[in-house]
Amino acid sequence: MNQKVKDLIQQLGEAIHESVSESEHIAGVVRDIREQGFDVLLMLEATIGLNEVQEEETAGSVEAEEAMNGPFTSNDVNFLKSLRISVEEDSENQ
Repeated sequence: MNQKVKDLIQQLGEAIHESVSESEHIAGVVRDIREQGFDVLLMLEATIGLNEVQEEETAGSVEAEEAMNGPFTSNDVNFLKSLRISVEEDSENQ
């Protein structure tokens, strides 16, 4: 992975952190929890997955893949696998 992509991923992480930190809704809920006598420690983990886009891949080839393999694209399958969800078992049971 080149340095430019690494820098962009770092910026994405910082943007997510900033969005959560500045959220009035989150701050309000945390304040309400503290008013109930609890201290709040908020730890978030973000998994950022990247798939390199193949230029020759067109919408038609993605649709053909979906028709062949069911309702999931390869991006869907990769995302589900990152969540430790297996789709092979589900398709066998149908």
